[in-house]
Amino acid sequence: MHVPERSRVGLFFLCTFLFSLSFSQAQSTLSSSSKKAVNKRILVFSKTAGFRHASIPAGKRALMKLGDENGFAVDTTENADAFQEDNLKKYNVVVFLSTTGNILDAAQQAAFERYIQSGGGYVGIHAAADTEYDWPWYNQLVGAYFMSHPKQQNAEIEILNHKHPATKMLPKRWKRYDEWYNYKSIVPEIKVLGNLDEKTYEGGKNGENHPFIWHRDFYGGKSFYTGGGHTDESYSDSLFMQHILGGIQSVWASKLNYKKAKTQL
Repeated sequence: MHVPERSRVGLFFLCTFLFSLSFSQAQSTLSSSSKKAVNKRILVFSKTAGFRHASIPAGKRALMKLGDENGFAVDTTENADAFQEDNLKKYNVVVFLSTTGNILDAAQQAAFERYIQSGGGYVGIHAAADTEYDWPWYNQLVGAYFMSHPKQQNAEIEILNHKHPATKMLPKRWKRYDEWYNYKSIVPEIKVLGNLDEKTYEGGKNGENHPFIWHRDFYGGKSFYTGGGHTDESYSDSLFMQHILGGIQSVWASKLNYKKAKTQL
């Protein structure tokens, strides 16, 4: 069917307008920790399509405070439209804070893949492992999927590597009260920093090798995950927040190179 030139021009401007409107809506939902102009910036994403953790607001506040104290801005959002290439380019790290379920559509997934392929950094906290079960690429990025958990209780994490920025401040056996995840689809390439000792609590399902804190290089970017962070109290625990800060610093992307991105939008 022939479309008159005037109609084609009108259609082009309509599409451009709709894209700009969607991007503007995504921007308008961002809450930022900093009113000052800063070059360092992270995005904290906490959209849920399944169980919603009551500790998400406490986590957001703690991460914004962490940014204020350490010289980087923190934008928070639950709007998946933030996962557009022009927007993601602004961020040194993207944090998934207790996200759950399928939270990104195909185009948003592609934009995030390109961000990581360009050298971007990812941090997953707690239920970030309870996210995007139908997206195999995400399984590789986060490192494992949530399987189950027993009741909240005290347990001990054996720290295996004290040279990593996220664990260098932790005791050899880190005793905490939290919700202890069992995992499935554990990616063999993850580098485990902390192993959950199932002898110290009830309900473990992964056995002697129960990864709970890990990191990996993946597809041009860097990934860090910690299983802690279910409770509100986690985010007022200075040691836990030092741990999170170290995780952010370990995946920090100083410069993105989108020439390395392979996924097509």
